[in-house]
Amino acid sequence: MTRKLRVRFAPSPTGALHIGGVRTALYNYLLAKQQGGDFILRIEDTDQGRYVEGAEQYIIEALLWCGIVPDESPQHGGAFGPYRQSDRKEIYKQYAEQLVASGNAYYAFDTTEALQAKRDAMEAEGKTFKYDDSIRLEMDNSLVISKKELQKRLKSGEPYTIRLKVPSNETVTIQDRIRGKVALSSNELDDRVLMKADGMPTYHLANIVDDHLMEITHVIRGEEWLSSTAHHVLLYRFLGWEATMPEFAHLPLILKPVGQGKLSKRDGAKFGFPVFPLSWKGETEEDSFVGFREAGFLPEALINFLAFLGWNPGTEQEIFSMEELIAAFDIAKIGKSGSRFNIEKATWYNQQYMAVADNDYLAYLIQPLAKEKGYTTDLAFLSAFCGLMKGRVAKTTELLEKGIYFFEPVQSYDEKTIQKKWKADARPQFDALVAVIAKTDPFDAATLESQVKGLIHEQNLKMGDILQVFRISIAGTLKGPDLFQMAALLGKTEVLARFKTAYAHFDTL
Repeated sequence: MTRKLRVRFAPSPTGALHIGGVRTALYNYLLAKQQGGDFILRIEDTDQGRYVEGAEQYIIEALLWCGIVPDESPQHGGAFGPYRQSDRKEIYKQYAEQLVASGNAYYAFDTTEALQAKRDAMEAEGKTFKYDDSIRLEMDNSLVISKKELQKRLKSGEPYTIRLKVPSNETVTIQDRIRGKVALSSNELDDRVLMKADGMPTYHLANIVDDHLMEITHVIRGEEWLSSTAHHVLLYRFLGWEATMPEFAHLPLILKPVGQGKLSKRDGAKFGFPVFPLSWKGETEEDSFVGFREAGFLPEALINFLAFLGWNPGTEQEIFSMEELIAAFDIAKIGKSGSRFNIEKATWYNQQYMAVADNDYLAYLIQPLAKEKGYTTDLAFLSAFCGLMKGRVAKTTELLEKGIYFFEPVQSYDEKTIQKKWKADARPQFDALVAVIAKTDPFDAATLESQVKGLIHEQNLKMGDILQVFRISIAGTLKGPDLFQMAALLGKTEVLARFKTAYAHFDTL
């Protein structure tokens, strides 16, 4: 019987969710939705020492903003919960004990000081410390003490960890969906800690137990986990779960813009672009970051951009909706090599989505910023404004910035052009323009254009001279959307007031 496809995204709540994590979540989500499967969000908070308040909520909000909605999660619930590892603590202990009982794991009583002393001694001899079969019998663990001594120490409550007993001279083979057959020697592996002294499992044990109990069929994660997968394969074997072990796919790295090295959270500040989906406020300024959302990116554009950081459909098409990505996604088309993070390409994607975005949607997005600046928050006005400006900007943050003259009086004028067009003997022509505008009714773009161009033809004036002065008078610049639509949105009263102010200034040049 074919199992239902189930994938999981399992971030640790240790801070803001890096953009690489969003891509991992996206690829898992695309595969699940394409195959009619389930996408699970599991919070892996076994490392309580690194837990950061607010990080879990940040992860949830970031995924929802991106349109990656879990089928099962700490918030949604589901038949395989709990979905937070700290709520599953008792589950792991029985499996750790099972591994000890089968001889595939052991109790280790080594103190931090003893481990450091061994490490220092080996380094002094020019050796690298690795807790494995070469030194395990020299350490303080259940492999070298008597059963009586073991029971005594366990009963006394002496702190211990449980370590995986990695077999010697074995080749652990992994069939990776992206990298093909990967073979790792067990002699390269250490005896990983599975259960910490505080009773919490490490990532390695909790990850395997949870994936098995939650019936995960595919594990799609970053390539940094490839070296640990050999430990995981051994755990599946030792626990008797090898037959239902999930398929693995290890994603290529997202590289720095220069093309070398993994993109880090610090690179955003270094290169001047976001590397997190949402802004994050850390304890210090150094740990605080601006997100793609706050930088003016649309989630649809970010998702489209991220999808192509490692995957390619093999066609010329670049713009994909989420539904189209789901239909086209194929793990086999994910490359092995890292993908360079190109913020210019991300901005290009955003510009494409901005140009066709719904005006009301954009108005809703910029309304809080408009309020913050003291501008009108009337959605009808903002919607019309966005309709005029969206094809001229790359990000939502640029709408109010580049369209400031819709909300504030003109602060400066294109004086170079005015000095060419504004001649003393031409003043009557521009007074006539004001008179025509004052009489225009209704004051809509089509009527206004008809009246103004009618004046120009009747008086045999130069279209460029009149319209350029018109535009500069109300906007200060020759750049901007359609002149008559802009004037109609500003309204007759505002346009006439701006003419009065502008003409007074032009006369002084």
